[in-house]
Amino acid sequence: MKAVIVFANHTISKLAEKAETLHIIDFGILYGFQWPALIHCLSRRAGGPPKLRITGIELPQSGFRPEERVQETGHRLAKYCERYNVPFEYNGIAKKWETIQYEELKVKRDEVLAVNSLFRFSNLLDETVAVNSPRDAVLNLIRGLNPDICILSVGNGSYNAPFFVTRFREALFHFSAFFDMCDTNLPREDPTRLMFEEEFLGREIVNTVACEGSERVVRPETYKQWQVRNTRAGFKQLPLDRELMNKIRSKVKLGYHRDFVVDEDGNWMLQGWKGRIIYSSSCWVPSRS
Repeated sequence: MKAVIVFANHTISKLAEKAETLHIIDFGILYGFQWPALIHCLSRRAGGPPKLRITGIELPQSGFRPEERVQETGHRLAKYCERYNVPFEYNGIAKKWETIQYEELKVKRDEVLAVNSLFRFSNLLDETVAVNSPRDAVLNLIRGLNPDICILSVGNGSYNAPFFVTRFREALFHFSAFFDMCDTNLPREDPTRLMFEEEFLGREIVNTVACEGSERVVRPETYKQWQVRNTRAGFKQLPLDRELMNKIRSKVKLGYHRDFVVDEDGNWMLQGWKGRIIYSSSCWVPSRS
């Protein structure tokens, strides 16, 4: 996760080197953990920080206050910006992503615009469930924004098959890599590991194997499938930053187990364990043709 955040934040800060206003639209902001490091980086920019606008997008919570969590994230980020003297504006949206309208995102002409989503597009339903694919609807919305960059990180998974046995087998291979990774690097009674296995892996596994139709919200695609989907939606992939890739590789080599993999393929940064690719990250811009 650290490597993915470094990948995204480095790309955005480089893009905003001379920007007066930086607007980040974050699909799946959740608690906003990605952004304090970027805020700190912007605060040290030569000539002073830009104005930072963040549009935090989440799914609505059940109950009477569907926007409560996404608004709380905005309050926390505002306090952090105040601490580092970064001018800040926040717009929280809690609704189904495919129903968001262009006007709600409050895009302005004179700003550098970055769209960001880390691992959350796999929760969008696809064309096997909805006739008008929510994935394509969100990509078309982003394309219409004409962003300066779109950063996409995806879980590289093949366990989205409509046939249970195929899905179960692929999920078994995928999640076995996580448990093997944990066994190699953490004691089994480690409380952080137990929480991760129960709250993150456990929920995802249950949803993958026990739910069907619209109730199955864990629907990953491989990075090669996303490559086709993004290109079809009118995006062009950018080359990887060599300096950044070298930095991430050296960090992993110095501080992590030798079986962690950082590789690249077709301008995707790949991360994995013992040869199995688990995460993929890349940068896109709208095609000009």
